[in-house]
Amino acid sequence: MRRSRSLLPLAAAGTALFESARRARTHEVEETEERVFRAFNNLPDQIHAPVWAVMQSGSLAGVFVIAAETLRRGRPRAATTALIAGTAVWGGVKAAKPAIGRGRPAHHLDHVSVRGKDQTGLGYPSGHAAVALTLAVTATRDTSTATRVAAVSVAAFTGVARMYVGAHLPWDVAGGFAIGVLCGHAANRTASAVSTFQ
Repeated sequence: MRRSRSLLPLAAAGTALFESARRARTHEVEETEERVFRAFNNLPDQIHAPVWAVMQSGSLAGVFVIAAETLRRGRPRAATTALIAGTAVWGGVKAAKPAIGRGRPAHHLDHVSVRGKDQTGLGYPSGHAAVALTLAVTATRDTSTATRVAAVSVAAFTGVARMYVGAHLPWDVAGGFAIGVLCGHAANRTASAVSTFQ
C-alpha cells in the first residue's frame, strides 16, 4: 500500500506529461487554456518586480544558488543531486522543445502582455517550471514536511509567474511541472543507489 501511494505522483506526472504534450502538439490554444492564461497574464504590472525575483528559482542561475544554499546547510548529497539534476533538466528541456514546436503565447494569441525582455525560442515545455520543481524535489529530500511544502509552493509560483510575464501557456507549465516531478524523483533514486554502493 505504501509503495502504491508513493507511485501515485509519478503516475500523475506521467499522465500530465503525455496529455500536455498531446495538446501542445496541436499548436492550438483551447478556450479553457486561454482563460487560465489570461487570468494570470492580466494581473497588474505593479507586481512584476517581486514576481520576477521568485521566478528566478527556475533559471540556470537558480540551480547554482539553491545548490550552494543546500550545501551551506550541511547537505552535500542533496546539493550535488540538485546541481546535477537541475542543470540536466535545464539543458534537456531546451533540446526537447523542437519535438513539439509550440510557440510562445504571443505567437498564438493577441493582446499578450509580455513583461521583461521578449521571449525567444519555443514554448513547450516550460524550462523554468521544470527546473524549479526538479530543485524542489531534490534539494528538500529528507527535510521537514514544511520545508518541502514551501519549496513546492515556490515552484508552483514560478509556473504561474511564467504565464504572468507572457512566456508560457498553461499546458507548457503543466508539462514542465511533470518533467520536474519525474526527473527529481529519478535523481533522488539514483543518488540513493549510488550512496548504497559507496
